[in-house]
Amino acid sequence: MVDETAPAAADPGGPARPSRRGVLTGAGLFGAGTVAGGLTGYLTRPGSEPAAGGDTSLGRQTIPFYGTHQAGIITPAQDRLAFGAMNVVGGTSRADLRDLLQVWTAAAARMTAGRLVGEENEPDAPPVDTGKAVGSPVSRLTITIGYGPSLFDGRFGLAARKPAALTDLPPLPNENLDPDYTGGDLCVQACSDDPLVAFHAVRNLARIGMGVAAHNWMELGFGRTSTTSTAQATPRNLLGFKDGTRNIKAEQADLLNQHVWVGPESDQPWLRGGSYLVARKIRMFVENWDRDYLEDQENVIGRAKVSGAPLSGGSEFTTPDFAKAGADGRPAIGDRAHVRLASPEHNGGIHILRRGYSFTDGIDPQAGTLLGGLFFIGFMKNPSQFIKLQTSLAADALNEYIHHTGSALFAVPPGLRPGQHYGDALFA
Repeated sequence: MVDETAPAAADPGGPARPSRRGVLTGAGLFGAGTVAGGLTGYLTRPGSEPAAGGDTSLGRQTIPFYGTHQAGIITPAQDRLAFGAMNVVGGTSRADLRDLLQVWTAAAARMTAGRLVGEENEPDAPPVDTGKAVGSPVSRLTITIGYGPSLFDGRFGLAARKPAALTDLPPLPNENLDPDYTGGDLCVQACSDDPLVAFHAVRNLARIGMGVAAHNWMELGFGRTSTTSTAQATPRNLLGFKDGTRNIKAEQADLLNQHVWVGPESDQPWLRGGSYLVARKIRMFVENWDRDYLEDQENVIGRAKVSGAPLSGGSEFTTPDFAKAGADGRPAIGDRAHVRLASPEHNGGIHILRRGYSFTDGIDPQAGTLLGGLFFIGFMKNPSQFIKLQTSLAADALNEYIHHTGSALFAVPPGLRPGQHYGDALFA
């Protein structure tokens, strides 16, 4: 057996390269025991100075890391997002990747419980934890990981474990994808009500993975654009409309089993109980939208802007009546209205679980317009659901004001029991 802690053979063209396991060991994180016991928490402690913002009772809430499904899918949507897509570094071995996923598991379990991933007790070594969240309340942090199609390309002996449905999305309407915001071998979705805590989670895992995995791209979300629980009020997107009124809710177990959780239909047993994650970066041309008159905005969406009620009448949660005619005899909800074309009624009963966030990347230096919009995240039983919906939206009147610029697909494995690690079933 090869000693993976030994230095790699020297490259005639350059200096010797350290083993990937050596990188993890050097970070003080290799092996569950290293991360398991007696380490410092980052929650504000009783009697200490309160965190900024006053009362931390809500911020102290934690979401269980272990469970049937990964947290961060049907968890009541938090207010902030940090999403990182990463690629495995060239030369990484199957064992290196497996080890990284094990270490990530221990680190994620600790961070979601409001604890640092390790103590800073070696002055001659880099800190194990980046330290950004020290003093911050955990604020319902969840960490969700997924595997991209490229992870199964043969580098790690996983080709036979690739789900048949996990293939790159085909070209879809209204997209002009930026290669700097597409794909990835792995993804880490961190959600919290504290932006620093969410960022800290992704940054910590990236730091742990140095030499094994590196960032492909990253996005930060500052306001949720969906609700995943009946207890939550519907939020608004950057267009000023309520977003996600008809989203699947955590309380709708039948719809979740039918449309979100991968079941026995999958050709890969390791994915059953998991889901598929589609991420889309959608630019919104808000300056053009803000100049449009109210009636046209409402007709484009198919809902009243303030109340969120469908234009066919009722209140926000009234089921839209797509057959109802307006006073002029035409459909009250137009043929190109977003809510019509995206509805289950228009798509053979298809639902997906949406979990998106607003984002901004600043201002376009040439046009002076906002570089912002919707970072769409959807969870589903099969990516074909998203493909069907996005194809239906080819005629969407909203396309005048939005454009898809980033895209990625990941298989999200099921949840874990204590003692299990990310990758256990994948590498079994």
